Amino acid sequence: MDLLKNKTALITGAARGIGRAIALRFAGAGADVAFTDLNRDDNMISLEEELTKFGVNGRGYASDASSLKDCEETIAQITEDFGKIDVLINNAGITRDNLLLRMSEQDWDLIMKVNLKSVFNMTKSIQRQLIKQRSGSIINMSSVVGVAGNAGQSNYSASKAGMIGFTKSIAQELGARNIRCNAIAPGYIETEMTLKLPEAVREEWKNAIPLKRGGTPDDVANVAMFLASDLSSYVTGQVINVCGGMET
Repeated sequence: MDLLKNKTALITGAARGIGRAIALRFAGAGADVAFTDLNRDDNMISLEEELTKFGVNGRGYASDASSLKDCEETIAQITEDFGKIDVLINNAGITRDNLLLRMSEQDWDLIMKVNLKSVFNMTKSIQRQLIKQRSGSIINMSSVVGVAGNAGQSNYSASKAGMIGFTKSIAQELGARNIRCNAIAPGYIETEMTLKLPEAVREEWKNAIPLKRGGTPDDVANVAMFLASDLSSYVTGQVINVCGGMET
């Protein structure tokens, strides 16, 4: 089903994990896909190759989403290469977990710069283009810990909660121009990062989830596709939890 045919999507931090799954799902739905990551490495090159198998334009860009200058330059280059951008997915993010008692100022600042400032950078850099088009969908990848908090993740939780506030504000600012802004809050998603956790911890999490399983990157990608497509044309300023029913 070509739900995203004739649309161009930009996904940050997409060389692996959830971002990669979204890129592939979008290409399968007919979208041209531009994506970023810090470095042009084997992951980026292999994703480009996978995207082109769908018969769409797929291209990766080495770019630091935490730098406003990089974002402005990347948006300009992608617009030149693809002609337009219809969908922005702010997916880039990292963790530096620790109890507040042991958390360094550097780890707090780094999380805010990469996870939250990157959303400001990309959205600010693209908004004039979307306003001129009078259309667009911005999707911010938050987290259930941004909704409910989590011990040992005060920096990460704060950055993801800030993303939700940003999402709701931008939805109000840009709604009159037919630009929508929503957030996705994934729960326990089985990625390379979570698979490194001890088996006992992973099983404890799964048992606390009503659906009794972890989510997959594709579970998140399906919701992103809905928010990027015209199926969600009257949905903005919302946070959709993709968490298997976890208490939030």
